[in-house]
Amino acid sequence: MSTHSSVQPRTLCANLPDYAEQPVMLEGWVHSIRRLGGLAFLNVRDRSGIAQCVLEGELANAALAPESVVAVSGVAVLAPKAPGGAELRAASVDCLSAAAPLPFELNKKTIPARLDTMLDHRALSLRHPQTHATFTVQSALAGAFREFMSGRGFTQIFTPKLVAAGTEGGSNLFPVDYFGRRAYLAQSPQFYKQMMVGAGYERVFEIAPVYRAEEHDTSRHLNEYVSLDVEMGFIRSEEELMELEEELLRHMFGEVARTCGPELALLGVELPMPRDIPRIPVAEAQRILQQRYGKTSPKGDLDPEGERLLCRYVSELNKPAFVFVTRYPRDIRPMYAMPAPEDGTLTASFDLLFNGLEITTGGLRIHDYGQLADSIRERGLDPGSFAGYLDLFRYGMPPHGGFAIGLERLTSRLLGQANVREASAFPRDRSRLTP
Repeated sequence: MSTHSSVQPRTLCANLPDYAEQPVMLEGWVHSIRRLGGLAFLNVRDRSGIAQCVLEGELANAALAPESVVAVSGVAVLAPKAPGGAELRAASVDCLSAAAPLPFELNKKTIPARLDTMLDHRALSLRHPQTHATFTVQSALAGAFREFMSGRGFTQIFTPKLVAAGTEGGSNLFPVDYFGRRAYLAQSPQFYKQMMVGAGYERVFEIAPVYRAEEHDTSRHLNEYVSLDVEMGFIRSEEELMELEEELLRHMFGEVARTCGPELALLGVELPMPRDIPRIPVAEAQRILQQRYGKTSPKGDLDPEGERLLCRYVSELNKPAFVFVTRYPRDIRPMYAMPAPEDGTLTASFDLLFNGLEITTGGLRIHDYGQLADSIRERGLDPGSFAGYLDLFRYGMPPHGGFAIGLERLTSRLLGQANVREASAFPRDRSRLTP
């Protein structure tokens, strides 16, 4: 291998066709190498994609292990059969960092390993083009969420993740030693986003991690995940929230379609476009499941199989597999959920199911101080334990509501992934705390 007499500016693989007949330098990882006669065809991968480098003579014999980091200099030429329509005729190849033997191959269409093995070596499996595409799409979803909310007059907020009490009561909290006092990792920014609405900001959103100390060990649960939270004041119906989320998802999916075409093609994904999403009360959903599939559901709720079957039912009506499930009973909703106007045993709340999985929970909140304090007592809790949250309600709180979208669930459902861990860069579940 020769060394550079002069260093060329770096060119990304995807931009190689723009530099036909010009000297360029590619830097990236050895994706694969194939030798044919006196030639070697070296595929180099960087953040933009893969480019082919043609090595001749002494360079063709270079010992380059897969995933080694290299710098390849030469002249770009148009080549219709090469990835991206161009290739690099190499004049020099420098190995910047040699790779050790790999636990699995990364130059296959999919990684030939179990998901647990891939997660054990997560920093390596993240390099695979399909995995890389997953997080490019996820980044676009989060960016489009921020863009949409900012464009609708919402203020981005940043709320504490160390809290004195849970937002929903219960025991699914991670305790933390806080200078000799008991604190917890926040299971939701719910209280704080309501407080920011009442503090005069009216419309707020947050993109941040939340923590649930739940003993689940399933393909749909994480103990730390990213929540896309929305809260808005001066609304009178949860219908306003559902309309907002439908418009939001159309914008997010549209931005993914606009900016992630190569990634969607690589993943074989055709984006749905949510429009006129059905609203089905949970009691009606249970009747549909019983009559159509013989499915019995838990009282006032849907289990995972029920969610999958209801989405199947909706998709059979020639609609994308989105459905809002509404009117959940009060006894399975949080203490701040607003009772439904026509029946106080139900709530003005909803879940959004997408491709067989709940990705959103939302609804109207109680905004009257006395009513909220009573609701807390009805749960066997002491309003005094929530004084910091309740205090603002004493000084005037507008009618309000909101929702939260699980980013990993949204990503995995959109891309048709079987396990939500595939949409988490470094998942945290009941058994995984590293890497």
